[in-house]
Amino acid sequence: MPVKNRLAEMHGAITKWRRHLHMHPELMYDVEETAGFVVDRLKEFGVDEITPGIGKTGVVAVIKGRQDTQGRVVGLRADMDALPIHEATGLEYASTVSGKMHACGHDGHTSMLLGAAQYLAETRNFDGTVVLIFQPAEEGGAGGLAMCQDGLMERWGIQEVYGMHNMPGLPVGEFAIRPGALLASSDEFEIVVTGKGGHAAAPHDAVDTTLVASHIVVSLQSVVSRTVDPIKRVVLTVGTFETDSVASNVIAHTVRLRGTVRTLDPEYREIAEERVRRIAEDTASAFGASAEMTWTPGYPVTVNTEAETGYAADAAEAVSGRVNDSTDPIMPSEDFAYMLEERPGAYIFIGNGDTAMCHHPEYNFDDDAIPAGCSWFAELVERRLPVA
Repeated sequence: MPVKNRLAEMHGAITKWRRHLHMHPELMYDVEETAGFVVDRLKEFGVDEITPGIGKTGVVAVIKGRQDTQGRVVGLRADMDALPIHEATGLEYASTVSGKMHACGHDGHTSMLLGAAQYLAETRNFDGTVVLIFQPAEEGGAGGLAMCQDGLMERWGIQEVYGMHNMPGLPVGEFAIRPGALLASSDEFEIVVTGKGGHAAAPHDAVDTTLVASHIVVSLQSVVSRTVDPIKRVVLTVGTFETDSVASNVIAHTVRLRGTVRTLDPEYREIAEERVRRIAEDTASAFGASAEMTWTPGYPVTVNTEAETGYAADAAEAVSGRVNDSTDPIMPSEDFAYMLEERPGAYIFIGNGDTAMCHHPEYNFDDDAIPAGCSWFAELVERRLPVA
């Protein structure tokens, strides 16, 4: 694998950073210790500028090339937060914080971008400026949006932006990417069904919300099967079904349903919202109950722009010689989508090997992916900002 020699030399040190972060996971925006670790390393590297507190607890750093003849600026992003999961790996460097775990590899992403930062600060073999983006709260907190709302793109003049995520099941050192929609949007809904509680022995004196809510759950499956173009991708899942009673001989007065809708086609977000609301309200009404639906918009579709996808794929090809540039899109969501809504760019997957899937208590980032990941960031910069 033709990774950068300097980054191959740094592999051991970067692995230590990654395992330190793995042992000390933090959630959402509460990543002060992680952000402090990032700032300390960046100071050691001698980057030109460090600004903490962007998007609440994000860190932005600047590295200037050996020359700047055209005013080009490229952004590179990594996420820092962990998940509220009890780790079950049994590793010697397992999480030291009960109920918190780096179960999605953000410790690896942060460490790989730090490795690339050290290399770029040492070599400065590029013409222009690199902006390093260390983001909090990717896991449900929309930290990417918060950083954009703090003026990330405008303040640092970012012209194109790139990110990377590990992919279990893809061999270590291989890459996968595609132009267009790569990851789905993710919206949430809550439906509260209200009827008339009563005794299980006298259902005729009640309005059975459990029965009503069950009909709603079944009917919601028609949103995908009978509303969506069969060649499009939409997933609707009702994840929770909660009654206000746990007794077997009671008909509940209210039932609360919660679920998500994911799609690769932005137009279906509004369509799905209208259909979920109409099905819930009308089904409940038909049984003499009522339903109130609350829709919470989540992350948008992650859409790679055509040209920048090509640049990212070319850099991956140079690093590993193994890149699938037409990989299938997948239905998880990613708040890097907000950055791609503001600037052209691309998001790429790097192989994590035969490991547990992300968000699993036995997941672990594969440190053997570090040299390739660091090299991709560095190679991309040197190709997008070549020195004449």
